[in-house]
Amino acid sequence: MTEHSLHQEIEKLRNEIERHNHLYYVEANPEISDAEYDALFARLRDLEAAHPDLITPESPTQRVGAVPSQAFGSIEHSIPMLSLANAFDEEELLDFDRRVRSSLGVEEILYVAEPKLDGLSVELVYENGRLVSGSTRGDGRVGEDILANLKTIGSIPLRLRMHGEAVPQRLEVRGEVYIERAAFRALNHLRAQQGLDPFANPRNLAAGSLRQIDPRVTAERPLSIFCYDVGKVEGVEMASQHALLELLPRLGLRANPLYRICHGITSVLVFYHEMIARRNSLAYEVDGVVAKVDDFALRQRLGSIRRSPRWAIAGKFPAEHAITTLLDIDVSIGRTGVLTPVAVLEPVRVHGVEISNATLHNEDEILRKDLRIGDRVVIQRAGDVIPQVVRSLPELRNGTERRFMMPTTCPACSSTVYRAEGDAAHRCLNASCPARLSQSILHFVSKGALDIEGIGSKLVDQLVHRGLVRSPADLFRLDRETLIALERMGPTSADNLLQRLERAKSSPLSRLLFGLGIPGIGAHSAENLARRFPSIDALAAASEAELIAVDEIGPLTAHSILAFFRNPANAALLVDLETVGISPIAEMTVAIEEGALVGRRFVFTGTLATLTRQDASQLVKSMGGLVSSSVTQSTDFAVCGEKPGSKAERARELGIEILNEAQFLKLVQDHA
Repeated sequence: MTEHSLHQEIEKLRNEIERHNHLYYVEANPEISDAEYDALFARLRDLEAAHPDLITPESPTQRVGAVPSQAFGSIEHSIPMLSLANAFDEEELLDFDRRVRSSLGVEEILYVAEPKLDGLSVELVYENGRLVSGSTRGDGRVGEDILANLKTIGSIPLRLRMHGEAVPQRLEVRGEVYIERAAFRALNHLRAQQGLDPFANPRNLAAGSLRQIDPRVTAERPLSIFCYDVGKVEGVEMASQHALLELLPRLGLRANPLYRICHGITSVLVFYHEMIARRNSLAYEVDGVVAKVDDFALRQRLGSIRRSPRWAIAGKFPAEHAITTLLDIDVSIGRTGVLTPVAVLEPVRVHGVEISNATLHNEDEILRKDLRIGDRVVIQRAGDVIPQVVRSLPELRNGTERRFMMPTTCPACSSTVYRAEGDAAHRCLNASCPARLSQSILHFVSKGALDIEGIGSKLVDQLVHRGLVRSPADLFRLDRETLIALERMGPTSADNLLQRLERAKSSPLSRLLFGLGIPGIGAHSAENLARRFPSIDALAAASEAELIAVDEIGPLTAHSILAFFRNPANAALLVDLETVGISPIAEMTVAIEEGALVGRRFVFTGTLATLTRQDASQLVKSMGGLVSSSVTQSTDFAVCGEKPGSKAERARELGIEILNEAQFLKLVQDHA
């Protein structure tokens, strides 16, 4: 390699790594896998090691991550938050151990091995036991001030617990904010029901949630934290990592109990392989094992290089990648009408599972990755579960590959496909589209919609398969004789179902709006619309400006509503629903006496004795009030039942009026 080409490659690697650092740390939207990033970084590190005269202070190897976002204030860490050097196989872990033992002149090291979570690193600062600061790692020296968002995480104490422990005058504790797999799946399931695109993965969601300008958005995300290290500490003594991990829970700070004290590197390797075997059964995503010298005094002797400590290393798990051929791209249609391109792959085994299909999410994703039918592609299992096409291998193309184009009409019903400005999704807006019919009907009768008990997936499949139901309106045309003829449907069950169908004809307007499956309209936004517009006709005639004026309805959702009502098939469905007797109850807040609860915002926490949370919320809404899920400066009242959570503490901090159940009921009675 000539000196010129060496300079070129190093500069190209630095620019590319900096770009990916920004995408990962600041935008929380990485383009490449961790394994691909690690390969780039390793190449740069090796080139610089061979040519140390070319190392500059600005090189990515000499820093931690990316500069903090300008959307938040900055906080300088009193002790830099260093990132860890990586080991990609056993030999590199053994090399790390040899370096440590050689530097210290000992035969064996006591390590603490911990799972390496795939989340976002943060620092919490407590002064005299009270949380006073919270920030991201940022570039290791300066992080983003995200205290307001961190305070919404229930597992982060606002005050340290002191059970016989000395109160630290100052405690800077580092931790990893993450989202458990089950919570991530549940949140994506809810978004699918609301017609929203799913989040890509737990790590991106955790990072994006902590960078929300509005803490109320963060509060709605199921974030958790495990603490694992400290910065500056005053007023409490600890001499080792395992002592720290024992102390943190006593102070009320979560530490991962799944750690091991290891006598020598062999014990670390045993733990490493155990974690590889267990990684899919853990509640959270892990991408490796961190080995740390246990003794803090020995750490001081070992010191750090500019980017990482010499006393710790991250043993990364093997990348679960495979290469196969993209045979074709099909299009599937979901309940909300979203057209999703799906990769048809030449079957290949990844982490013990045969993969033949993988979602490509949307057309933009295909273009960004430059995927073409016939390409050789890299496949991985995202989160070790979801098959994912990582990238194409354009260098292997032979000229027979074909570009993919999203269809302009729905493959199932031939309705025109719609894509709103600023939306990544293409949609079929025909609510009676055969491809989405079963799921649309199940949503229409679900608990949050018309709440028709007794109509489950098996019954819907029968009705659709036999051609008895071609739209939600057809449910109300079913008769006793037809129902009795169905499998597992006797006379009593048929009579009960017909009664429920009859009652559902006069459901609240908000439930019908939610049941229609308008993209972007969840149960809460449906309530907001129903309070503003007295009928379906009034909503259908609303202008974009009138829609945007409704609380929580933005331009994208407004466009989605307008497109829904302009679709001829949906217009026909609404006429059909009226024909079968659907007459929703208007929910407009009218003629409310002056001094009522109009515009007053309530938050409920704890268990109420005489009301369910849903009943209490409905009572507030019926009087023109608003109900929020998190406490903010705009909250007027926090109603606390038995065993209130962190919301009560948050309300006290903000000086918000706190009511017990009796005081709440009196307030309602006084304004009735």
